[in-house]
Amino acid sequence: MRYVTLTTHSRSHAETGMMVLMSDQPDRSPNDSALRTRVLMGGAFLGALVAMTLSWIFSWVPESPQLVAQRQAEEKAEQVAKAREEAFRSPPGSCLNWTTVDASDVHRVSCDEEHLFEVVGLADLTPEYGPKAPLPEEERTWRELTKEYCGPLVEDYLDGPLDPEGKLTIGVLRPDEKQWTDGDRALHCGLQWVGPGGGLQVLTEPAKDIDQSNVWEPGTCLALVDKSVGDPVSCDSEHSYEIVATVDLSEEFDSYPSEDEQKEWLEPTCAELVEDYTGGKGVEELAEDGLILSWDTRSKESWKAGSKLVNCKVGATLEDQSGLAPVQGSVKDSKDKDDKKDDKKEDEKDGAEKDDQGDGADGSEDENGDDAEGGEPTDQPDSPGDQENGG
Repeated sequence: MRYVTLTTHSRSHAETGMMVLMSDQPDRSPNDSALRTRVLMGGAFLGALVAMTLSWIFSWVPESPQLVAQRQAEEKAEQVAKAREEAFRSPPGSCLNWTTVDASDVHRVSCDEEHLFEVVGLADLTPEYGPKAPLPEEERTWRELTKEYCGPLVEDYLDGPLDPEGKLTIGVLRPDEKQWTDGDRALHCGLQWVGPGGGLQVLTEPAKDIDQSNVWEPGTCLALVDKSVGDPVSCDSEHSYEIVATVDLSEEFDSYPSEDEQKEWLEPTCAELVEDYTGGKGVEELAEDGLILSWDTRSKESWKAGSKLVNCKVGATLEDQSGLAPVQGSVKDSKDKDDKKDDKKEDEKDGAEKDDQGDGADGSEDENGDDAEGGEPTDQPDSPGDQENGG
């Protein structure tokens, strides 16, 4: 009985003591420990992220506009070079056209359409320039290489000679410094038409079908550059020559004619054609305007290449004979101008006669009428068309 009581009493105290202990200490369950660990890890990660962000902010320096422009220019140059290389690697017989100065928009077109380059073939410089050979720097060297390597390809392509003075010339796309360093030794050979001023001219048919005679269509005016001939320009601007006709020498000569024979035949032929072109204005009338009629001739080399067409043209020379003088306006306009001047003179003459008929009945001369005739307003400006400078 006592034992039981003691046991009960002891349990009571034990339970009471346990209740006191639980009220003094928090509950340390496994879930609380894991939460604390996650919080500590999250704080450490956030701190590292903040530190990295601050480090990037303080270490980053924005590019200057000059560096940005330079980088963009380099990227564009690489894109252009790649596009050009792909286009010029087109198979022989492909025709290429572009509209931008750097040929960044180069693309293939039909050779019956407007184009600037016709692909002939690929030449390899490796036999002459090994892997360690430096890039040639002189343009003369490149011209010699073009003639040596591309020349035979062009003649095979045309199935005949290339006129050295003709319309077509050899064009080439050569490796740049980076491509050369990477081992590229290829010359992309082709045919193109380069004007006297250096500008590329538009072709509209395959090279094999083109007459190589270096002639221009009648009505074309060629620029004046350093007292010499340049590329086509508007006839309203200053120019060196105006093309008035195209003549076929083979209509008169079965075999090559000497330059004297060409001159003897072309002089009257061009004189007749210029009258047709101007509507009746002859050589003497041109000379009154300070203009001269001239023509091209063909060399034996050109004749052998099939070039037998020549141009008749009108221009002017400087007084000291040091070169060509500037001409502005078409010779066609100068004829219209002369016709209008003649019509004006006729009108003035008719008006004067009518004034004479209106003199006094006694037949005496009307002084006022004479003054009116002599005082015609000849200093009045002509019509806009009359103000153009003929020739």
